[in-house]
Amino acid sequence: MKRLLSFLICFIVLLFWSSCRKDFEFSPSTGNLEFAKDTVYLDTVFTNIGSSTYNLKVYNRSDEDIVIPTIQLENGVNSFYRMNVDGTTGLEGAQQGKFFENVELLANDSLFIFIETTIDISTLSTLENQFLYTDKILFDSGNNQQDVDLVTLVKDAVFIYANRDEDTGIIETLTFDVDGDGTPDETTLQGRYLENDELTFTNEKPYVIYGYAGVGAGQTLTMEPGARVHFHADSGIIVTEGGTLNINGELSTDQEALENEVILEGDRLEPLFEDVPGQWGTIWLFDGSENNTINYATIKNATIGVLSEFGQNDTNDKLSISNSQIYNSSAFGLLGRATSITAENLVINNSGQSSFAGTLGGKYNFTHCTIANYWNSSFRQYPSLLLNDYTVGENNTVFTNTTQAEFTNCIIYGNDNPELLLENEGDDFTFKFTNCLIRFNNSNLEGTGNYVFSDATRYEGIIRNVDPDFENPFENLMRIGEDSGANGLADSTFSTFADILGTSRSADSDSGAYESVIFEDND
Repeated sequence: MKRLLSFLICFIVLLFWSSCRKDFEFSPSTGNLEFAKDTVYLDTVFTNIGSSTYNLKVYNRSDEDIVIPTIQLENGVNSFYRMNVDGTTGLEGAQQGKFFENVELLANDSLFIFIETTIDISTLSTLENQFLYTDKILFDSGNNQQDVDLVTLVKDAVFIYANRDEDTGIIETLTFDVDGDGTPDETTLQGRYLENDELTFTNEKPYVIYGYAGVGAGQTLTMEPGARVHFHADSGIIVTEGGTLNINGELSTDQEALENEVILEGDRLEPLFEDVPGQWGTIWLFDGSENNTINYATIKNATIGVLSEFGQNDTNDKLSISNSQIYNSSAFGLLGRATSITAENLVINNSGQSSFAGTLGGKYNFTHCTIANYWNSSFRQYPSLLLNDYTVGENNTVFTNTTQAEFTNCIIYGNDNPELLLENEGDDFTFKFTNCLIRFNNSNLEGTGNYVFSDATRYEGIIRNVDPDFENPFENLMRIGEDSGANGLADSTFSTFADILGTSRSADSDSGAYESVIFEDND
């Protein structure tokens, strides 16, 4: 009986209290909303490519529950922006994402507005292939109206993508001789071969590639100074048998703008994605491609920056790369597989595995290169530089190839130790490091196998474990300072060309791709 009486008393009190509450009565807003920002910049997007989602936080600082009569885009149904207000999309039909009515906001509370855009630049008046598109979010109307600006820079581009079958929805895939038996093979690699009128990339517009752009027999893809190439996820370039890639950048006068370099990166232009590894696939120099050259290029945020496979001969290298930078590769910066590569003034840094790996044998000649790895996004299994001469086939059969590798006036360093791994199963494994700065401090390996540093036929004039004094390797600033262990280390016999910035090398030149500088004091 007592429990029943207590329940009835509580019920009566609750009923009386709720009838008196005014907490659920919302007053119209009075134009006193506050915003986390007065302008939302949606950064840069390509025409007809959706942006990332941005947010705006709206505050009710008052002690009253309020209702905002309307939240809308100033350009209405014609706006290229779309919104979501605290999980709702607003009115149905053409006004969805554009117009919201009677949005409630509790006292001393806040709500989120999420904003996206997809803009067709062809409907806008453009200047130099880009346009600044703006709109406003309007809160309420009349004397109570408040607004927040929306701003997006839109760029026009040349889009290269595989065809899609309208009936089946299947996307075109590439066909080429994968196994070397002379018969073309169908692959699952989405993409298509470039048409003849697509084989020159200029600096007039950026290029956006979906899937793999193929360069086939008798074709040469040329990238002119200042070209900008952007890859969607799982996209890249593949140069198949008889094809050639020539990236012909030039030295830039502005090292921030890099106006003359060719830049290859992902298609997400927002600052958040500026240094995110693994946004796209690779530049794949497949078996049978020939005479590939890369000069003054920046290759960033790939899975593998450049993959060069097979193609050794005694006359021409499969790849010649110079005055170039490869950064933020989620796996390898430069990966060679039984191939031939010559490199000068090459800088590689921040790779999820090795910055340079020459595997399954091959011929490699690197001069004045900086091969570093200051990867800090996860654990990495391999050092900055890896060389091996073998592969393991079925039944654990080991196949070996000849390795010939020379590294002259180079820096091989990173935030792990050691940063050099040399593995061989065969006898034709020859290498030499001359006047290089190397991070190697491992008492278990030192003096054994390939790590007898007193062997002048393999190591000559090297210095180990002295700070290279990089400007900021975690930000890919790889110039060396006046306290670098590489200062004056180079053999000037091989210093016959300027450094990567065009600075002349003196008789006591420095190892690595850069001549040393005195860093400015930023304090």
